[in-house]
Amino acid sequence: MDFFTFDLNGTQLSNLSSLALAHIGDAVYELMARSYLVSSGKETNHSLHRATVALVAAPAQAAGAERILDALTQEEREVYKRGRNAKVHAVPRGATLREYHAATALEALFGYLYLKGRRERLNELFAAILGV
Repeated sequence: MDFFTFDLNGTQLSNLSSLALAHIGDAVYELMARSYLVSSGKETNHSLHRATVALVAAPAQAAGAERILDALTQEEREVYKRGRNAKVHAVPRGATLREYHAATALEALFGYLYLKGRRERLNELFAAILGV
């Protein structure tokens, strides 16, 4: 089994909760952020960690979500809204409830696209979030 390559069908994806999608999407988003930062020349572990935290914190993810909302397809918008409306039980310090809902929605979208095998689309959206 290849644990890096998934291509779940619509039924399989719709059976997953929004928070399950966000759970995997959180890891996908962080891996993309870490890969981007390593490739951009950050060299020390401390500078990599700080830059990663700055990119993956809920306020930064919420801002990134705002940048891509108009570019989402109808299907992606539905996944995003489903993630945004998920019942969260705690909000991290440094984030508002609105930011945390937007971050959860973004993570759900990234999880959905990853599990659907849409790597190219993930790269497009991540590049748009970064403005590169």
